[in-house]
Amino acid sequence: MANVKVYNMNGKETGTIELSADLFEIEYNEPLIHQAVVTRLANDRQGTKGTLTRTEVRGGGRKPWRQKGTGNARQGSTRAPQWIKGGVVFAPKSRDFSKKMNKTAKRTALFSALSKKIADNEFYVIDEIAVKDGKTKEMMAFLKAFNFDSTVLMVMNDNDALVIRAARNIYGLSTMPIDELSTYEVVKNAVVVIAKDAVLKLQDAYIVEGDEEEEKEADGE
Repeated sequence: MANVKVYNMNGKETGTIELSADLFEIEYNEPLIHQAVVTRLANDRQGTKGTLTRTEVRGGGRKPWRQKGTGNARQGSTRAPQWIKGGVVFAPKSRDFSKKMNKTAKRTALFSALSKKIADNEFYVIDEIAVKDGKTKEMMAFLKAFNFDSTVLMVMNDNDALVIRAARNIYGLSTMPIDELSTYEVVKNAVVVIAKDAVLKLQDAYIVEGDEEEEKEADGE
């Protein structure tokens, strides 16, 4: 079992928590983490840009002047790329950039990244992430208590409006519920701060999921 210290919002150690070694002590798999990050970024792309080629631009059906005798270069249409309001050469078109990654690979990438954070002492468990008034100074006091001077990801059990409001004006600090945690967010930030109930929820969910998959394999499904 991975034994991790638990702190309060004032930076004082309040105890420890045991995490599953099968999830939080796995080997660092950089290629799989890279695949997860690339998949996430690709899926975030809209792919909605698009311009018209010369065959799609309206107009230009008539030859602008006769082929010879004018002294001008020969032209077949006013919608050729060299003309104003003409079509675009090799015009970009809307496309789907999305990629797929299977569930097991996603899970392995996530916990590989989290295991690396724990090994590098960049993973902090907080007994309860909460603020009283939702003021920025409350969150600044929290960061000062831990001497964080780099990007911090704060993971909560659910969306706490006061915590989100207290953190939203602080550069380098981002918040999210545990249900939205991804490999990309873990590797993007230097430090991961997670609520105790959130990390237990994450662990329980993936342990149950892993047990169900093992049962299906045993049954030959």
